[in-house]
Amino acid sequence: MKKVCGKVLAVNISQKKGEKKNNIDCGVFLENLGLENDAHAQADIIRQVSLLAKESIDKIRAKGLDVHYGDFAENLTVEGIDLPSLPIGTRLKVGRDVLLEVSQIGKVCHNRCNIFYTVGDCVMPREGIFAKVLVSGEIKVDDVVEIIEG
Repeated sequence: MKKVCGKVLAVNISQKKGEKKNNIDCGVFLENLGLENDAHAQADIIRQVSLLAKESIDKIRAKGLDVHYGDFAENLTVEGIDLPSLPIGTRLKVGRDVLLEVSQIGKVCHNRCNIFYTVGDCVMPREGIFAKVLVSGEIKVDDVVEIIEG
């Protein structure tokens, strides 16, 4: 059974790790790899795709920081889903075809990255999630994100 939960606000990509990503409006997500042409796309790793909620970005904006979608190096900015509360193994259907599986909640930052120094804070380690791509396809802005009930 599917439940509509949210939508995609931005599809973001960068050429280098540890830097802000730019919105490309639409991207191809490849099975067991990640977002095509993104610095983080790599086979057989658990952090192929990163997701961050608009609600998390709004917390940083409330601190007076001028931040935008992609500033925290997330591949997908979404709204309407409490991402950090999703258990590992949760499957997300995004757009028409893409199936993601939550593989990690948050991350450990061993040293402060360029994002922290540029933005002044980084919410990704606390509230971002990571997923593996199980089924390839295209994701674009305004696509629906559904939690697939197991």
